[in-house]
Amino acid sequence: MVSCIIFAGCQQGGLAGGKAPSGWQSLFDGKSLDGWKASENKSTFTVRDGMIVVKGDRSHLFYAGPVQNANFTNFEFKADVMTEPGSNSGMYIHTAYQETDWPKKGYEVQVNNSHSDWKRTGSLYDVQNVRQSPAKDNEWFTEHIIVQGKHIVIKVNGVTTVDWTEPENFSSEGWPGRRLSSGTFALQGHDPKSVIYYKNVMVKVLP
Repeated sequence: MVSCIIFAGCQQGGLAGGKAPSGWQSLFDGKSLDGWKASENKSTFTVRDGMIVVKGDRSHLFYAGPVQNANFTNFEFKADVMTEPGSNSGMYIHTAYQETDWPKKGYEVQVNNSHSDWKRTGSLYDVQNVRQSPAKDNEWFTEHIIVQGKHIVIKVNGVTTVDWTEPENFSSEGWPGRRLSSGTFALQGHDPKSVIYYKNVMVKVLP
């Protein structure tokens, strides 16, 4: 049985009636990928039992739906996530659709409890890395990202893993597009051996 760990009225696979808590807007209807656009290997993303299932060759699933015209600046973003052992994924913020390769715009928030890459769940990838995962494979956990101005907070199951303010003139080696600005969200399909599940994907727009 799939457990629900955060929202009142949550049913197996998603939100009851597709309704988000007050102030939150659902980005995933639990039934289809309407409002999302996959990059190079589109078959990597499917929907099953109210979940986005990520399994296949490298691809990224970008939110392209009507909420905020898929352009977010200040927000809270939440998703329930479950990983199978050895899996790697990520959630991009302030990004933009890109047909191939790893997204060059925005930041990646890591999803990885036991993959060979040591940078674990809750990391702000290659900016502030977490060495010890706060979550476990085969169990649902909630990843929560809060962005206000140049400030990012990442929480996993309510525990803060990153609290970071982007310095003025910040430059990330090899990633010139890694900046807090505005943009959409994306879910990562990392490699064919990684299997990840997402549900209750939602956003709260902040002033």
